[in-house]
Amino acid sequence: MAKDRRTGETKTNSNLSADSGIIMKSDSGFYYVKISDGSIVQCRARGKFRSENISPLTGDFVDISYSDLKNGAVEKIHERVSFFRRPPVANIKKLIIISSVKEPEPNLFVIDKLSALAESKNVEPVIVFSKCDLADAGSFVKIYENAGIVSFEVSAEKNVNVDKFASLFGDGVCALTGNTGVGKSSLLNAVDPDFKIPTNEISYKLNRGRHTTRRVSLYEFHGGYIADTPGFSSLEKEGGEIIPKEELPYSFPEFRQYLGKCRFTSCSHTGENGCAVCEAVKKGEIAESRYSSYKRIYDSVKDIKDWNMR
Repeated sequence: MAKDRRTGETKTNSNLSADSGIIMKSDSGFYYVKISDGSIVQCRARGKFRSENISPLTGDFVDISYSDLKNGAVEKIHERVSFFRRPPVANIKKLIIISSVKEPEPNLFVIDKLSALAESKNVEPVIVFSKCDLADAGSFVKIYENAGIVSFEVSAEKNVNVDKFASLFGDGVCALTGNTGVGKSSLLNAVDPDFKIPTNEISYKLNRGRHTTRRVSLYEFHGGYIADTPGFSSLEKEGGEIIPKEELPYSFPEFRQYLGKCRFTSCSHTGENGCAVCEAVKKGEIAESRYSSYKRIYDSVKDIKDWNMR
Protein backbone atom coordinates (compact mmCIF):
# COMPACT_ATOMS: atom_id res chain seq x y z
CA MET A 1 0.00 0.00 0.00
CA ALA A 2 1.17 3.58 -0.72
CA LYS A 3 -0.33 7.07 -0.68
CA ASP A 4 -0.58 9.20 -3.81
CA ARG A 5 1.41 12.35 -2.92
CA ARG A 6 -0.87 14.50 -5.06
CA THR A 7 -4.31 13.30 -3.89
CA GLY A 8 -3.52 11.70 -0.52
CA GLU A 9 -5.49 8.60 -1.58
CA THR A 10 -4.23 5.15 -0.75
CA LYS A 11 -3.14 3.25 -3.82
CA THR A 12 -3.00 -0.52 -3.90
CA ASN A 13 0.04 -2.10 -5.51
CA SER A 14 -1.39 -4.20 -8.33
CA ASN A 15 1.38 -6.74 -7.78
CA LEU A 16 0.15 -7.51 -4.26
CA SER A 17 -2.20 -10.35 -3.38
CA ALA A 18 -4.37 -10.54 -0.27
CA ASP A 19 -5.43 -13.58 1.74
CA SER A 20 -6.25 -14.79 5.25
CA GLY A 21 -4.50 -17.52 7.17
CA ILE A 22 -3.03 -18.78 10.42
CA ILE A 23 0.45 -18.07 11.77
CA MET A 24 2.22 -21.42 11.95
CA LYS A 25 5.39 -20.11 13.59
CA SER A 26 7.36 -16.94 14.20
CA ASP A 27 11.11 -16.44 14.20
CA SER A 28 13.23 -13.30 14.52
CA GLY A 29 10.45 -10.93 13.49
CA PHE A 30 9.17 -13.11 10.63
CA TYR A 31 5.72 -14.72 10.69
CA TYR A 32 5.03 -17.80 8.60
CA VAL A 33 1.37 -17.74 7.57
CA LYS A 34 -0.48 -20.68 6.05
CA ILE A 35 -2.97 -19.25 3.57
CA SER A 36 -6.07 -20.70 1.92
CA ASP A 37 -4.25 -22.70 -0.76
CA GLY A 38 -1.93 -24.31 1.80
CA SER A 39 1.10 -22.21 0.91
CA ILE A 40 3.27 -20.66 3.62
CA VAL A 41 3.98 -16.94 3.21
CA GLN A 42 6.84 -15.30 5.11
CA CYS A 43 5.59 -12.02 6.53
CA ARG A 44 6.65 -9.04 8.58
CA ALA A 45 4.19 -7.24 10.86
CA ARG A 46 3.04 -3.76 9.95
CA GLY A 47 4.47 -0.97 12.09
CA LYS A 48 0.99 -0.07 13.35
CA PHE A 49 1.04 -3.13 15.63
CA ARG A 50 4.13 -1.82 17.39
CA SER A 51 2.48 1.55 18.00
CA GLU A 52 -0.57 -0.27 19.38
CA ASN A 53 1.68 -2.46 21.57
CA ILE A 54 0.39 -5.63 19.89
CA SER A 55 2.48 -8.47 18.52
CA PRO A 56 1.22 -11.25 16.24
CA LEU A 57 1.43 -14.68 17.86
CA THR A 58 1.67 -18.22 16.57
CA GLY A 59 -1.93 -19.40 16.28
CA ASP A 60 -3.27 -15.97 15.30
CA PHE A 61 -5.73 -15.77 12.42
CA VAL A 62 -4.59 -12.88 10.27
CA ASP A 63 -5.15 -11.00 7.02
CA ILE A 64 -2.03 -10.50 4.95
CA SER A 65 -0.84 -8.90 1.74
CA TYR A 66 2.04 -10.38 -0.24
CA SER A 67 3.93 -10.15 -3.51
CA ASP A 68 5.40 -13.65 -3.30
CA LEU A 69 5.88 -16.39 -0.71
CA LYS A 70 8.84 -14.60 0.87
CA ASN A 71 7.52 -11.05 0.88
CA GLY A 72 4.34 -10.49 2.83
CA ALA A 73 2.91 -8.29 5.58
CA VAL A 74 0.48 -9.00 8.39
CA GLU A 75 -2.29 -6.42 7.94
CA LYS A 76 -4.85 -7.45 10.58
CA ILE A 77 -5.02 -9.76 13.59
CA HIS A 78 -8.44 -11.31 14.12
CA GLU A 79 -10.00 -11.44 17.59
CA ARG A 80 -8.43 -14.11 19.79
CA VAL A 81 -10.41 -16.69 21.76
CA SER A 82 -7.42 -17.20 24.07
CA PHE A 83 -3.79 -16.25 24.35
CA PHE A 84 -0.77 -16.91 26.52
CA ARG A 85 2.08 -14.49 27.05
CA ARG A 86 4.50 -17.23 28.08
CA PRO A 87 4.57 -19.34 25.96
CA PRO A 88 3.45 -16.82 23.30
CA VAL A 89 0.57 -18.53 21.50
CA ALA A 90 -3.02 -17.65 20.57
CA ASN A 91 -6.32 -19.41 19.95
CA ILE A 92 -5.65 -22.67 21.77
CA LYS A 93 -8.99 -24.41 22.35
CA LYS A 94 -7.82 -27.38 24.39
CA LEU A 95 -4.84 -28.03 26.63
CA ILE A 96 -4.41 -31.81 26.68
CA ILE A 97 -2.50 -32.84 29.79
CA ILE A 98 -1.12 -36.36 29.59
CA SER A 99 0.03 -38.18 32.71
CA SER A 100 0.94 -41.84 32.91
CA VAL A 101 -0.74 -43.78 35.69
CA LYS A 102 2.55 -45.59 36.29
CA GLU A 103 6.19 -45.30 35.18
CA PRO A 104 6.28 -42.41 36.01
CA GLU A 105 3.65 -41.89 38.71
CA PRO A 106 1.19 -38.98 38.31
CA ASN A 107 2.10 -35.60 39.78
CA LEU A 108 -1.33 -34.25 40.69
CA PHE A 109 -0.03 -30.81 41.65
CA VAL A 110 1.44 -30.24 38.19
CA ILE A 111 -1.79 -31.50 36.59
CA ASP A 112 -3.83 -29.15 38.78
CA LYS A 113 -1.62 -26.17 38.04
CA LEU A 114 -1.81 -26.78 34.30
CA SER A 115 -5.58 -27.26 34.34
CA ALA A 116 -6.04 -24.10 36.44
CA LEU A 117 -3.88 -22.16 33.98
CA ALA A 118 -6.01 -23.41 31.10
CA GLU A 119 -9.25 -22.45 32.87
CA SER A 120 -7.89 -18.98 33.59
CA LYS A 121 -7.19 -18.50 29.88
CA ASN A 122 -10.59 -19.68 28.60
CA VAL A 123 -9.00 -22.90 27.35
CA GLU A 124 -10.59 -26.30 27.97
CA PRO A 125 -8.31 -28.61 29.96
CA VAL A 126 -8.47 -32.32 29.18
CA ILE A 127 -6.63 -34.78 31.43
CA VAL A 128 -5.61 -38.10 29.95
CA PHE A 129 -4.06 -40.88 32.03
CA SER A 130 -1.93 -43.09 29.82
CA LYS A 131 -0.54 -46.62 30.31
CA CYS A 132 -3.76 -47.91 31.88
CA ASP A 133 -2.57 -51.37 30.80
CA LEU A 134 -0.01 -51.12 33.63
CA ALA A 135 -2.35 -49.95 36.41
CA ASP A 136 -5.95 -48.85 36.99
CA ALA A 137 -6.39 -45.09 36.46
CA GLY A 138 -10.00 -45.02 37.66
CA SER A 139 -9.35 -43.21 40.95
CA PHE A 140 -7.44 -40.44 39.19
CA VAL A 141 -10.02 -40.07 36.44
CA LYS A 142 -12.75 -39.77 39.07
CA ILE A 143 -11.01 -36.84 40.78
CA TYR A 144 -11.15 -34.79 37.59
CA GLU A 145 -14.55 -35.94 36.39
CA ASN A 146 -15.95 -34.84 39.78
CA ALA A 147 -14.23 -31.49 39.28
CA GLY A 148 -16.06 -31.03 35.97
CA ILE A 149 -13.00 -31.63 33.80
CA VAL A 150 -12.97 -34.09 30.90
CA SER A 151 -10.71 -36.98 31.90
CA PHE A 152 -10.23 -40.58 30.81
CA GLU A 153 -7.68 -43.37 30.70
CA VAL A 154 -5.97 -44.58 27.56
CA SER A 155 -3.48 -47.16 26.39
CA ALA A 156 -1.75 -47.10 23.02
CA GLU A 157 -0.35 -50.58 23.78
CA LYS A 158 -3.80 -52.16 24.29
CA ASN A 159 -5.77 -49.75 22.06
CA VAL A 160 -7.90 -48.54 24.98
CA ASN A 161 -9.77 -45.28 24.26
CA VAL A 162 -7.46 -44.36 21.38
CA ASP A 163 -10.52 -43.31 19.36
CA LYS A 164 -11.63 -41.10 22.26
CA PHE A 165 -8.18 -39.54 22.34
CA ALA A 166 -8.32 -39.00 18.57
CA SER A 167 -11.65 -37.18 18.91
CA LEU A 168 -9.92 -34.42 20.89
CA PHE A 169 -8.22 -33.17 17.73
CA GLY A 170 -9.47 -31.76 14.46
CA ASP A 171 -11.13 -28.65 15.86
CA GLY A 172 -8.66 -25.77 15.75
CA VAL A 173 -5.50 -25.61 17.82
CA CYS A 174 -4.71 -27.98 20.69
CA ALA A 175 -1.66 -27.91 22.94
CA LEU A 176 -0.24 -31.12 24.31
CA THR A 177 1.87 -31.38 27.44
CA GLY A 178 3.16 -34.10 29.73
CA ASN A 179 6.39 -35.32 31.27
CA THR A 180 8.91 -37.37 29.34
CA GLY A 181 7.95 -41.02 29.31
CA VAL A 182 4.18 -40.67 29.66
CA GLY A 183 3.58 -41.99 26.14
CA LYS A 184 2.74 -38.87 24.12
CA SER A 185 4.49 -40.09 20.99
CA SER A 186 2.93 -43.55 21.16
CA LEU A 187 -0.55 -42.02 21.45
CA LEU A 188 -0.04 -39.56 18.60
CA ASN A 189 1.36 -42.27 16.36
CA ALA A 190 -1.59 -44.53 17.26
CA VAL A 191 -3.99 -41.79 16.14
CA ASP A 192 -2.09 -40.84 12.99
CA PRO A 193 0.78 -43.11 11.86
CA ASP A 194 1.78 -40.47 9.30
CA PHE A 195 2.94 -38.26 12.16
CA LYS A 196 5.83 -40.72 12.55
CA ILE A 197 7.41 -39.53 15.78
CA PRO A 198 10.04 -41.95 17.12
CA THR A 199 9.19 -42.67 20.75
CA ASN A 200 12.50 -41.26 22.00
CA GLU A 201 12.11 -38.04 20.00
CA ILE A 202 8.83 -36.72 21.42
CA SER A 203 10.85 -34.81 24.03
CA TYR A 204 12.36 -32.72 21.26
CA LYS A 205 9.29 -32.50 19.04
CA LEU A 206 6.68 -31.64 21.63
CA ASN A 207 8.04 -29.42 24.37
CA ARG A 208 10.33 -31.49 26.57
CA GLY A 209 13.94 -32.36 27.23
CA ARG A 210 16.42 -30.77 24.87
CA HIS A 211 13.82 -28.42 23.41
CA THR A 212 14.49 -25.23 25.37
CA THR A 213 13.56 -22.60 22.74
CA ARG A 214 10.71 -20.25 23.59
CA ARG A 215 9.48 -20.25 20.00
CA VAL A 216 6.11 -21.83 19.36
CA SER A 217 5.20 -23.74 16.19
CA LEU A 218 2.03 -25.39 14.92
CA TYR A 219 2.00 -28.84 13.38
CA GLU A 220 -0.88 -30.15 11.32
CA PHE A 221 -2.42 -33.18 12.97
CA HIS A 222 -5.59 -35.19 12.41
CA GLY A 223 -7.44 -32.32 10.72
CA GLY A 224 -6.35 -29.68 13.22
CA TYR A 225 -3.15 -28.33 14.73
CA ILE A 226 -0.93 -29.19 17.67
CA ALA A 227 0.91 -26.28 19.23
CA ASP A 228 4.49 -27.16 20.12
CA THR A 229 4.64 -25.03 23.27
CA PRO A 230 7.89 -25.36 25.24
CA GLY A 231 6.72 -22.90 27.89
CA PHE A 232 4.13 -25.28 29.34
CA SER A 233 6.94 -27.54 30.46
CA SER A 234 8.46 -24.86 32.70
CA LEU A 235 5.56 -23.68 34.83
CA GLU A 236 7.66 -24.13 37.95
CA LYS A 237 10.33 -21.83 36.60
CA GLU A 238 10.50 -18.06 36.77
CA GLY A 239 8.84 -16.42 33.79
CA GLY A 240 5.88 -18.77 33.48
CA GLU A 241 2.26 -17.65 33.44
CA ILE A 242 0.80 -16.47 36.75
CA ILE A 243 -2.85 -16.72 37.78
CA PRO A 244 -3.85 -13.67 39.88
CA LYS A 245 -5.05 -14.69 43.34
CA GLU A 246 -8.44 -13.04 42.70
CA GLU A 247 -9.00 -15.27 39.65
CA LEU A 248 -7.57 -18.47 41.11
CA PRO A 249 -10.79 -19.80 42.77
CA TYR A 250 -12.61 -19.53 39.42
CA SER A 251 -9.84 -21.59 37.80
CA PHE A 252 -10.98 -24.59 39.86
CA PRO A 253 -14.40 -25.35 38.33
CA GLU A 254 -15.61 -27.41 41.30
CA PHE A 255 -15.20 -24.32 43.54
CA ARG A 256 -17.55 -22.13 41.52
CA GLN A 257 -20.86 -23.27 43.02
CA TYR A 258 -19.57 -22.35 46.49
CA LEU A 259 -18.10 -18.95 45.67
CA GLY A 260 -20.10 -16.08 47.15
CA LYS A 261 -21.46 -18.31 49.92
CA CYS A 262 -18.65 -17.79 52.44
CA ARG A 263 -19.16 -15.86 55.68
CA PHE A 264 -16.65 -13.19 54.64
CA THR A 265 -16.59 -11.57 51.20
CA SER A 266 -12.79 -11.38 51.39
CA CYS A 267 -12.46 -15.14 51.97
CA SER A 268 -9.37 -16.60 50.31
CA HIS A 269 -10.69 -20.17 50.76
CA THR A 270 -7.51 -21.25 52.50
CA GLY A 271 -8.95 -22.17 55.90
CA GLU A 272 -11.10 -19.27 57.13
CA ASN A 273 -14.06 -19.92 59.41
CA GLY A 274 -17.31 -19.99 57.49
CA CYS A 275 -15.65 -20.82 54.17
CA ALA A 276 -18.07 -22.70 51.92
CA VAL A 277 -15.22 -24.21 49.92
CA CYS A 278 -13.57 -25.59 53.06
CA GLU A 279 -16.89 -27.09 54.14
CA ALA A 280 -17.25 -28.75 50.74
CA VAL A 281 -13.80 -30.30 51.17
CA LYS A 282 -14.76 -31.64 54.61
CA LYS A 283 -17.92 -33.19 53.12
CA GLY A 284 -15.94 -34.85 50.34
CA GLU A 285 -17.55 -32.71 47.63
CA ILE A 286 -14.14 -31.33 46.62
CA ALA A 287 -11.13 -33.65 46.43
CA GLU A 288 -8.46 -33.13 49.09
CA SER A 289 -5.74 -33.29 46.44
CA ARG A 290 -7.36 -30.51 44.42
CA TYR A 291 -7.81 -28.32 47.48
CA SER A 292 -4.22 -28.91 48.52
CA SER A 293 -3.07 -27.81 45.05
CA TYR A 294 -5.25 -24.70 45.25
CA LYS A 295 -3.71 -23.66 48.58
CA ARG A 296 -0.20 -24.31 47.28
CA ILE A 297 -0.78 -22.20 44.18
CA TYR A 298 -2.48 -19.47 46.22
CA ASP A 299 0.47 -19.32 48.58
CA SER A 300 2.82 -18.83 45.63
CA VAL A 301 0.84 -15.90 44.12
CA LYS A 302 -0.74 -14.15 47.12
CA ASP A 303 2.03 -11.56 47.45
CA ILE A 304 2.55 -10.90 43.72
CA LYS A 305 1.57 -7.39 42.64
CA ASP A 306 -0.17 -6.54 39.36
CA TRP A 307 2.94 -4.93 37.89
CA ASN A 308 4.87 -8.20 38.35
CA MET A 309 2.51 -9.92 35.92
CA ARG A 310 2.88 -7.49 33.05
